[in-house]
Amino acid sequence: MTAPTEGRTMHSPQHQHGDARHQPRSVATHRAAVADLLAPLLTADRVETLALRDALGKGLAHDIAAPLSLPPFANSQMDGFAINTADVSDGGAELPVADPVPAGAVPAALARGTAAPIMTGAMIPAGADAVVPVERAVPDRFPAPGAESTVWLPATAAGTFVRSAGSDIAAGERALAAGTFLGPAQLGLLAALGVGEVAVRRPLTVLLVTTGDEVVEPGQPLPAGKIYNSNGTLLESAMRQAGLDVVRTAIASDRPDELRALLRSHAGSVDLIVTTGGVSKGAYEVVRQAMEGQAAEFIHVAMQPGGPQGIGMFDDVPFLGFPGNPVSCLVSFEIFLRPVLSVMFGAPAPRTAVRARLAHGLTSPEHKHQVRRGSFQPDGTVRLEGGDSSHLMHALAGSNALVHVPAGVSALAGGDEVEVWML
Repeated sequence: MTAPTEGRTMHSPQHQHGDARHQPRSVATHRAAVADLLAPLLTADRVETLALRDALGKGLAHDIAAPLSLPPFANSQMDGFAINTADVSDGGAELPVADPVPAGAVPAALARGTAAPIMTGAMIPAGADAVVPVERAVPDRFPAPGAESTVWLPATAAGTFVRSAGSDIAAGERALAAGTFLGPAQLGLLAALGVGEVAVRRPLTVLLVTTGDEVVEPGQPLPAGKIYNSNGTLLESAMRQAGLDVVRTAIASDRPDELRALLRSHAGSVDLIVTTGGVSKGAYEVVRQAMEGQAAEFIHVAMQPGGPQGIGMFDDVPFLGFPGNPVSCLVSFEIFLRPVLSVMFGAPAPRTAVRARLAHGLTSPEHKHQVRRGSFQPDGTVRLEGGDSSHLMHALAGSNALVHVPAGVSALAGGDEVEVWML
C-alpha cells in the first residue's frame, strides 16, 4: 500500500468490518505500508544539529565524510625502539640510542644507524620504518634520559608495529552513512575525526491513546468486570526506549465522538497517532467508528498475535491502530513500527537478529507468521515462554526474545533453527 491520499476515505460502512474475499496482508506488505505512511515525515525541517554529547541514540541525517585520515600520521603501536630496518642485519645489531619520541611530539628525523625510544601512539620519525617492542631489546628497558647508551635489537620486517596514516579511514572516505544509529562507537569515531556537532533526525512525537470503558489506570480500585491498563505503560515504555517523544492521554471511552474530539485536541502538535484497542471486527470497535470519513483502513495481517491493524490518516496526521491485547500491541510495535523507524530515521537501533535452536517443539498456524515469546539461552537455544495467547503478560515479562515462525510452517521440532530478535 502506498501512503494514503489526503482526504480519501479508505473504508466505508460496506467493508469496514472486513471482506472475506480479501486475503490477509503479509507482514512484509504491512511493514512497507507503515514505511509509506511515515515517508512524508522525512523532511529537511525535521533535522537538528546537536553537540556529540547530545546526539546519543539519534539517527544521522546526512552522510559524513572523514575530514582527515585516521590515524592522521604514522604512529607506534607499541612502546619500543623506532628503527630503519636496513640498519639491522638478520642476526640483529647493536645501535646507539637516539633522543626519545614521546606521544604528542613531532620528532626529528631518525639518523641512520640509530634507534629512537618511542612511546605508544607517538609519531614515527622520518627515516624509521618499524618499531621493535622494548621487551625484545637487550637490555629490555629504556635508558635514562640524556644517558649515552646502545641497545641490541633483533632483525625486524618493515612496517612492524607501525600504524600507517589512514589505515583506519582515509580523508574523504564516507565515515558514517545517513540513517546510522549513533551509539558510543559512532560518536567516538566522529570525535576522533574532530567533528564536534552532528545533524540528526528529530524524534517523532507520538500521541498514544488507550481505548476501552473496561480499562482502569493502575493504582486505582478495580471494579468488577474491569481490567488495568497495561497497554499504556507497555507501549509508552517501548516507544520511549526507542527514542520517541510520547504524549499519552487519559483512557479514551468507547464513544466515537469523544475519541474524535480527543484526537483532534492533539492532532496539531504530534507527528503520529497510535491507538490500542478498538480495531477488530466486533460491534463496538470505537477506533473503527471514530475513523469514519477519514483516510484510514482496517485490515487483517497474517500474523499471530497482532492480526487486526489500522493504518491511514486522521486529519492529515499519520495513524496506526494496534490491537488491544497487551502482547498483540507490543508485537505490533516491534514488527511494524520499530523496524521502520530504524531504517528510515536511523533510530532506534535495529533489534539484533540471531539464529537459535528450539529447546522444544511448537505448532503454528500454517498461513500466519507467528511471533512467540522466548528466553535465549547461553548455549544458543531458545526456550518458549508461555503459550501463543496474546494476553500472557507474565510470559512476556519473563522473555528476552521474540521467536519468529514464518508463514508456511505449521510445526517445528526441538533442535530446529528459528530466527530470534533479542529484546
